[in-house]
Amino acid sequence: MRIEIQPGIRLFVDIEGLGHVPDGPVLRHKPTLVLIHGGPGFDHTGFRPFFSRFADLCQVVYFDLRGHGRSDPRPAEEWVLDVFADDVVRLCDALGIAKPIVLGQSFGGFVAQRYLARHPAHPAKVVLSSTSHHFGLERKVERFGALGGPVAAQAAREFWEHPGPQTWAAYEQHCRHLYNTRPKNPDAAGWMIFKPEILFAHTRGELRGMDLRPGLAGVQCPVLVMAGEDDPVTPPQDAEEIVAALPARCVQFERFAGVGHGAWRDDPQAAERVLRAFLAPSQPAAT
Repeated sequence: MRIEIQPGIRLFVDIEGLGHVPDGPVLRHKPTLVLIHGGPGFDHTGFRPFFSRFADLCQVVYFDLRGHGRSDPRPAEEWVLDVFADDVVRLCDALGIAKPIVLGQSFGGFVAQRYLARHPAHPAKVVLSSTSHHFGLERKVERFGALGGPVAAQAAREFWEHPGPQTWAAYEQHCRHLYNTRPKNPDAAGWMIFKPEILFAHTRGELRGMDLRPGLAGVQCPVLVMAGEDDPVTPPQDAEEIVAALPARCVQFERFAGVGHGAWRDDPQAAERVLRAFLAPSQPAAT
């Protein structure tokens, strides 16, 4: 379904699980988990089917960012982090969600960091998964080279410096298979609606000078940072620097050995264990 978050602006939304469940003589409220997908230019389908397993703990909200996937097309001037971050609040308001748990994967983690900076009192908890706070070009190139040799390093440099159809084709060939340590689900590519023009625009523009760390100092809720030791595109050093920028009382840092981009893709058992512990209502709030 599409939900109107502003006059004439609709986001694609799918919801899994009940928000209130019978528990003896009462209806027990479950927290709501809002998932912000990676990209830019990709859609929510990268979370499927893994996150279905958390519907017993949370009501799970999948959505496509403004202009992405099955959401309504929007002009390029709206493809910016501040708009995407504010849309998390707009979407929650439209759905009547108070104090969500927000998980941002990769580019979704950029959005989640801006959301934390702009709306620190809004979330109950936040998960920053396989993400970064900056462009970090040299770190990316080094990691791709270590995993795929000089050809991968060159393809990575050329795409991130000169994003466009030709450099993306080479990056797809030489780098994308290095994101993870396990093979991808061969069916998943057919689920996704990819809009490369959004990826190219963000990489040419906002990404270049991005530094999200200053906005993390005022975080008020628990934040789980998840990083794969073998992630070439958002290397674990980026996660270390995010953790250092967060208030120590709020942060939990989990590193996953033998894992690339998105811990649940390469070690689903370990990722589920960590996420279940963090999502559970018993998780204490920061004071």
